[in-house]
Amino acid sequence: MASPSSVLFIGFMTFLIMTLCSLPSQAQLSDETFYALSCPAALATISTTVTLAVLNDTRMAASLIRLHFHDCFVQGCDASVLLDDTPSMIGEKTSIFNDKSLRGFEVIDNIKSQLQSLCPGVVSCADIVAVAARYASVAVGGPTWSVNLGRRDSLTASKTLADSSLPRFTDSVQQLTDLFASKNLTQRHMVALSGSHTVGQAHCATFRDRVNSNTSDIDSEFGRSLREDLPCPADGSGDGNLAPMDLVTPNTFDNSFFRNLVNKKGLLQSDQVLFSGGATDSIVMEYVNNAVTFRSDFAAAMVQMGKISPLTGTQGQIRTFCNVVN
Repeated sequence: MASPSSVLFIGFMTFLIMTLCSLPSQAQLSDETFYALSCPAALATISTTVTLAVLNDTRMAASLIRLHFHDCFVQGCDASVLLDDTPSMIGEKTSIFNDKSLRGFEVIDNIKSQLQSLCPGVVSCADIVAVAARYASVAVGGPTWSVNLGRRDSLTASKTLADSSLPRFTDSVQQLTDLFASKNLTQRHMVALSGSHTVGQAHCATFRDRVNSNTSDIDSEFGRSLREDLPCPADGSGDGNLAPMDLVTPNTFDNSFFRNLVNKKGLLQSDQVLFSGGATDSIVMEYVNNAVTFRSDFAAAMVQMGKISPLTGTQGQIRTFCNVVN
């Protein structure tokens, strides 16, 4: 007959095992060999399609990088950003941060169509978005990195969550720091990822207040040229007019974005605050002085961002079409 202490021990261990089994498991991604057997042409197909898309429209490089960012920051890297609205769901495409500005959906759809023909139901839309961002960076001279794979696609999306989860162009350093920290990203990750603004363009509506202000953190000639030559006047007209976020080398991935900040020529207020006498000034100067460090840190930050709350295993699904749930 078992002793009372043995019974207690067995009971405790049973409780412990049941408790551990009931806890949610940490989602794990695989390495780049994830599709080596199930869809060996996956990465090459994504690479070729992205390269051609950027050759046709250089701005697409920045758009695909931004698409990955906007996906991961809203309920994780799960392709929720790609879902169209339905009668029962208002998705992320009409968020104030995405409507009429987020691009690249047709490139992702093109890739998905090709992969569905090659290996139906195998490659997730979430992985396509992540890999496309890597090849978009390479296409404009940016760094490459190893993309973890094995994400699955979400069944839902939320405009409300997108409106509350993405950084605003008026955010302070502390607001940005807090937001990135909530995604397990450091200030260094934050500054490095902001460096993606070395390519791409922004709408007048996002920088009107900055260029029409009389504050000391904007170069006067830089502000004048945007008000008058673009134009982006204070009267509220020209919302859709575009300006490059890096006036020096707008189509090349380099560190001139950070030099612009030092010279008070950051287009967005949320960019300029990274060099405004605060905690991130030293990181900006490090990237100004060492382009290699910036490239390395950007790649590391993209890897870390790609790990935000992915769906894996039996979670979610592999969508047949990226814009709708199966």
